[in-house]
Amino acid sequence: MGCGASKWKDPGVVRRGRPRSVGEVVVFLPGLRVPRTVDFPQSLGDHLDTSTVERLSALRATVVTMAMQESAMALKPRRRTTRHGGSGTANLLQALEEYLPVLLGLVKESSDLRNKVQFVWANQEDDSEETSMADAWYEVLSVLHLMAMVCFLQANSLLLPRSYGDGQGPRVSEESRRATVDVFLKAAGYLDCAVNQVLPQIPPEKRRALPVDLVEGNLKALSLQGLGQGVDMQLGLAIDNPKATLAVKRRLACEMVKYWQQIKDSIPELPLSDGWAKKHTLFVKWKYAEAKAAAYYFHGLILDEGNTEKSQEMAISSLQASEEFLKESKRASKAFHSTPPTSRISTPFGTTKHLLDMIPKETLSKLQNNQDLNTQERPSNTGVSQIITPPPPLPDFPLALNPEEYELPQLDPLLKKEANH
Repeated sequence: MGCGASKWKDPGVVRRGRPRSVGEVVVFLPGLRVPRTVDFPQSLGDHLDTSTVERLSALRATVVTMAMQESAMALKPRRRTTRHGGSGTANLLQALEEYLPVLLGLVKESSDLRNKVQFVWANQEDDSEETSMADAWYEVLSVLHLMAMVCFLQANSLLLPRSYGDGQGPRVSEESRRATVDVFLKAAGYLDCAVNQVLPQIPPEKRRALPVDLVEGNLKALSLQGLGQGVDMQLGLAIDNPKATLAVKRRLACEMVKYWQQIKDSIPELPLSDGWAKKHTLFVKWKYAEAKAAAYYFHGLILDEGNTEKSQEMAISSLQASEEFLKESKRASKAFHSTPPTSRISTPFGTTKHLLDMIPKETLSKLQNNQDLNTQERPSNTGVSQIITPPPPLPDFPLALNPEEYELPQLDPLLKKEANH
């Protein structure tokens, strides 16, 4: 017990194989980490009064039950969605929020209870199916990670097309897209808190034993993913807004590139023989290429407004670059969805739909109108353009979107009373 993570087998848990398909995926998450049952009375019965131990046991038991139910639902190919992302995820998030203030009583300053309980969680992205650690800070870290992943589940549900009974067919509403921005920022806030407030509390030897889900690089990458996908939603809303200028759209697209570049740099080296790890890597590759396609597209449109031959040449090279990055993103998307556990491509909407519709048209139009700037004919049978000159550098904008600030909650009043006693 104590220093390292160890494998643990719960005789009451039926082992399931890795899922073959997880349905439609718009928001990547590497499977839910699910807590396993622990015996608080055995570990804490001699240190806390009965009512406190019973409350802690009841709150965690609720989390265990709900998390296992939600995990089973999340891995089903056809996940039922509701307008607000599903009551199951909302109830699980509330249960985690109620559990956390009581759990923090085990890690309060000068507490000797921190290492009394062996906490066990099942991992879906790590080589070992389950890991355990006798450190309440490990439990706090796992709870914050699960809270963030529940938010990602909510966002994915909100971004799947649904019917509204108005004869227009299934679609992702503007209301849902706006709602997901707040959900993404909340998820990023939980993960930011995990990195800055919780990880430093765990000794280096224990941090080295953490499952891959909880390593610092992975937590940072997922937090940045929340920001990157939040900007993606903002860009899609700006595209649909006739009052939004090209400059606004370009700025958002360029910010999105910077977020995904940071994600690419933060994500740890994962064993690509593992399906979840390979999917994670491909998701980043897909979204990074799509972000660059958007940035060069809007940059090209702005350059095209210039009257000089140089600006026209840069506009064409930018649009050609956007087309190449769009093709790269489509290849990465296809590879992502075909990698086990397989997933289905959701109906394009927002930024993605606009890029798929407009980039090939705009690029072809500019090439046809500027034949004198082309040194090689564009093959008509394939629609492929070759970049004649390197694209100009993208503008560098400061990142505007930040995680929603989240602080660990105050100690539960019952635990405060216990501490004073």
